[in-house]
Amino acid sequence: MARWAAKALIGCAYVSIPIAPALASLVFWRKRYLRDYRGTMRNAHRHIRAMQAGPALHYFQDVAGRERQVPEHIEGECIQCGNCCMNHQCMFLEPAGPQRFQCGIYHSPLRKASNCGSFPLHSHDIARYQCPSYFVAGTAKPVIPIVPVAST
Repeated sequence: MARWAAKALIGCAYVSIPIAPALASLVFWRKRYLRDYRGTMRNAHRHIRAMQAGPALHYFQDVAGRERQVPEHIEGECIQCGNCCMNHQCMFLEPAGPQRFQCGIYHSPLRKASNCGSFPLHSHDIARYQCPSYFVAGTAKPVIPIVPVAST
């Protein structure tokens, strides 16, 4: 059932690429998606290809139903590296400084209902995106690189 739902979602997403800029602008109240129509379509296509690599199936198997309890206890905090945003392929990811990123739709209720609102759910999430700051409790803590901030 989850595989069918993931394939249906991907198929609908591909069909909606031509209207993705208008839809994103309307749903998230951000004119820039419509102003940069071609760029948003390119980003939407890249986003959908990244969803095919696993996040769509992960959503329907692990996030949406949550039929089973995830046994791992995850610790750590977000350092805004952008890896969890489908390895920097999410169409809503925006730069927030040197080697830092932020979600352009972070405050949207739709984002909170997606994979994004549950990251990381288990060790597979951490490994898939090579997350440098989250870890499973009881394992070695990650070494977080310190990125120097340029002074102005």
